[in-house]
Amino acid sequence: MTDAPQMPQMMTPEDVTAHFTRPDGSFTFARWGRPIVPVVFGVEEETLEIVKGAIEAVAVVAGHKMAETDPELGANLMVFFFRDWDELLGVPNLEKMVPDLTPLVARLKAAGASQYRAFRFDDDGAIQACFSFVCMSGEMAKQPAESIALAQAVQAVILWGEGAFGSKSPLALLPDGQTILRPEIAALIKAAYDPILPPCADDPSHALRLFARMQVAVPDGETQH
Repeated sequence: MTDAPQMPQMMTPEDVTAHFTRPDGSFTFARWGRPIVPVVFGVEEETLEIVKGAIEAVAVVAGHKMAETDPELGANLMVFFFRDWDELLGVPNLEKMVPDLTPLVARLKAAGASQYRAFRFDDDGAIQACFSFVCMSGEMAKQPAESIALAQAVQAVILWGEGAFGSKSPLALLPDGQTILRPEIAALIKAAYDPILPPCADDPSHALRLFARMQVAVPDGETQH
């Protein structure tokens, strides 16, 4: 995390493309196609409000709706906090929602992963559901709850490339200690939810359309925590 946010226009078209590029070089973009209905597991009430508040703040930036219930799934954004990956194996019915859960947990443990997200998509290719897993151990356990919550909300609102935030956090720290969403990332999220654009894309030219809309997407400060 850096000390000061950058202005939105500092992101180039190549930067935008990189945020949706897979390790094999393919381009994949998707946004939510339905209202987001979050449910959070493994935290106390105070932290629960922080997580849900972060999700709501990012949804406001996107201009996307939230709802009390999803007609098909009940909740469609499920966020799990735990201290050991093996805890997931004891969650009732999780295997039905996340196929091959046991080998997945084994791979994540072996890789020393701190987080993982699994997405489902509807017939139009838009995000239908997201299962977000956060292992609160090591460096992750040392981070403020507000930073973790906001980062998780950002990473669940769009299908990003695996390395989108590998070298630079989507967050910034203000001099007064306040954690905010980087303005250029807020602008990108807002552009991604332009109703004129399709809910998913696999052509890199989509990044140019996003970049063009970022030039008028001004973050509104709703992501401050």
